Amino acid sequence: MTGAISATTKSMQAPTPVAKQAEVKQGDDGHIAVPTASTKVTISAAGQSASQAASQEAAETPAQSAQEAQHGDRQAQKLVARQAATQALFNAVKS
Repeated sequence: MTGAISATTKSMQAPTPVAKQAEVKQGDDGHIAVPTASTKVTISAAGQSASQAASQEAAETPAQSAQEAQHGDRQAQKLVARQAATQALFNAVKS
């Protein structure tokens, strides 16, 4: 039974990462030039629209959330429930 456990744990170990060496060049003036990594990040159209929707939801008033909740918006319903629970807790602590 011990052999089965040790065989399982060996197969579950993460592979060892392999480091990639950067190519170092020496210029004519004696300075060493080490390449730097450049990263370009682009957000897809779907990501941008999701970001805009999140911004709009964050800026929404409680009255707008309540109206959307009445029309079946699940996210608004959860938000209104969370706001009601927070208000109830505040009222209980206050009194």
